[in-house]
Amino acid sequence: MPQPFRFSIGSTARFRLCSRMSTRWLALLLCIFSAAGARAAGPAPIPVKVVVIALFEPGADQGDTPGEYQYWVEREHLNHVYPFPQGYHDLRMNDQGVLGVLAGVGTARAAASIMALGLDPRFDLGKAYWMVAGIAGADPEDASLGSAVWAEWVVDGDLAHEIDAREIPPQWPTGYVPLGKTVPYEQPHKQEFDAVFHLNPGLRKWAYQQTKTVKLDDSAELESARANFAGASARRPPFVLEGDTLSSSTYWHGKLLDQWANQWVRYETGGQGNFVTSAMEDSGVLQSLTFLSHAGRIDLDRVMVLRTVSNYDQPAIGLSAAESLAASAGHKYSAYLPALEAAYRVGNVVVSEIVTNWDRYQGHIPGK
Repeated sequence: MPQPFRFSIGSTARFRLCSRMSTRWLALLLCIFSAAGARAAGPAPIPVKVVVIALFEPGADQGDTPGEYQYWVEREHLNHVYPFPQGYHDLRMNDQGVLGVLAGVGTARAAASIMALGLDPRFDLGKAYWMVAGIAGADPEDASLGSAVWAEWVVDGDLAHEIDAREIPPQWPTGYVPLGKTVPYEQPHKQEFDAVFHLNPGLRKWAYQQTKTVKLDDSAELESARANFAGASARRPPFVLEGDTLSSSTYWHGKLLDQWANQWVRYETGGQGNFVTSAMEDSGVLQSLTFLSHAGRIDLDRVMVLRTVSNYDQPAIGLSAAESLAASAGHKYSAYLPALEAAYRVGNVVVSEIVTNWDRYQGHIPGK
């Protein structure tokens, strides 16, 4: 017969001892796993208020001949450096929530750098505003040297068919043909293959209103340079305006290509855009930001593009396009330094307004 179970006092003591030991081991294991989880999770992402996007810097970030990045680094005290091997250049940030990124020249570098930043787990970019602040060529019909231009439309100028102009039919105005079409500017227009980016018009208008009275540097040298150009705005002192940008990794130059740029922007935007500035990176930047917005990483309604005029996109009176291009080699633009100054001076008005009044702009996008 099975023996009856006996639970002695000694057994009770041993059971209580084992229970206390098990509880202690369980608590120790919980502490270990909690600590390991905390280490795995890492620090909380750094909240970013404004991302300033520069595209080129010819030397160091500070203390030498400036590019688009240097004034922001020096004047906004972007002293915290974050290694960024997955992008073009290390990131810099200040204590006020302004993050600077040097994205690199050309569509490909800029797109890759911005995508890498948008996916970087070190930063919380959910409420961040983004501002491209770079120099550009400009149409002298619309802007003058040293001026600052806020864009609503960014149009890609690379995605197209092209026939060398020496081989095009005589009735064609250009050798550029939209993808999927057979002649230039063929209708009906479809954006199936295009890269056209429409920025938040309310935010663009707000940025312009904030900065339209900013005084920009002028000089006898700039006045002399302007005097060599024809155009409705060519000889005006520098000013802040609204106008759209054509983005192309090909650095084109010349009066005939200026005509193409005006027609291309008009065609691609359905007549809503007005070409003013030519740049090399903005379509890449906007493509990455668009995809990041789809992934919930950033808010596309918080993106701004500011381009300032370092040179005209065509030659001065009496020069050929080839002579004009050669004269500007090595960033020898007639308004290089004034354009860099304008990019910082105008852009910083907007950046400072957002950062200073973050309680207002964190949850509410101005212009809406």
